[in-house]
Amino acid sequence: MITTEDIIASAKKSILSQSESISKLVNYIDTDFVKAVETIFNSKGRLVVTGIGKSAIIAQKIVATLNSTGTPSLFLHASEAIHGDLGMVQPDDVVICISKSGNSPEIKALVPLLKRFGNKLIAITGNVTSFLGKEADYTLNTHVEKEACPNNLAPTNSTTAQLVIGDAIAVCLMEMKNFTAEDFAKYHPGGALGKKLLLRVGEMLDTTHKPIVSSDSSVKTVIVEISEKRLGVTAVVENEKVIGIITDGDIRRMLNKTETISGLTAKDIMTINPKTIKTTDLVSDALNILEDFSITQLVVVDGSEYKGVLHLHDILKEGIV
Repeated sequence: MITTEDIIASAKKSILSQSESISKLVNYIDTDFVKAVETIFNSKGRLVVTGIGKSAIIAQKIVATLNSTGTPSLFLHASEAIHGDLGMVQPDDVVICISKSGNSPEIKALVPLLKRFGNKLIAITGNVTSFLGKEADYTLNTHVEKEACPNNLAPTNSTTAQLVIGDAIAVCLMEMKNFTAEDFAKYHPGGALGKKLLLRVGEMLDTTHKPIVSSDSSVKTVIVEISEKRLGVTAVVENEKVIGIITDGDIRRMLNKTETISGLTAKDIMTINPKTIKTTDLVSDALNILEDFSITQLVVVDGSEYKGVLHLHDILKEGIV
């Protein structure tokens, strides 16, 4: 019977086996790797990544990573390529072919066709002396001594090695292109990551609920304004300039300290020099300020012009964390 300890031991053994295989890849990074990356970087075409079986699945992930980091790429299934899909490969395209053995029938059929077309061919293989390894212009070695599979059959360490080499290529290309976080966001505009890197304060600011009172407004007026605008705060404005804010917390503290609010004005209970942000600033920067000072609202100003209040809840609703 398999025990809990057996399962934990098996999982740890698999992870360690794969990590050891990956660590040995550093010994295989050579001039072929450099030339392969430079060829992709200088290409006027796209990068086509192909493979068969589990290597095809790894190829699709590599394509996704490259596309999201600024290298136009597409996936070509090796078996479909020799049945018509080879037409998607254009003269200026560079091709990466992934195969552990480098000797599968589909690879042997595909490689001569690619060579005939004149496309530069990069091999990612665990067997550099294979058909693929010898025919490729540049060969990237992903040899592993064994699989994590107890029968040494199921692709585990070998596919992880292929994936790591693909990621290494992508990272090198990013650095060569000076690919920035802003560039990354352009390719991820729909998700939380894109919003975090692109969304500006002014794009989500609700200007229809802009709480505002004057410095001589009564406390009752302040309470009504905070309640109506439902942001838990109001700005205190004098001569069109924000001179302070009053939060619902300020109201509670004031009520605890005084028997009557008669005669008190906004200026008497406001907090001066509130934290502010501009409409052109990133919402992620606003979130950092809120977290750093343990507050929930920021006054938005452009120059001296009061624009409104940005609330922490609004940011969280956008999925920015």
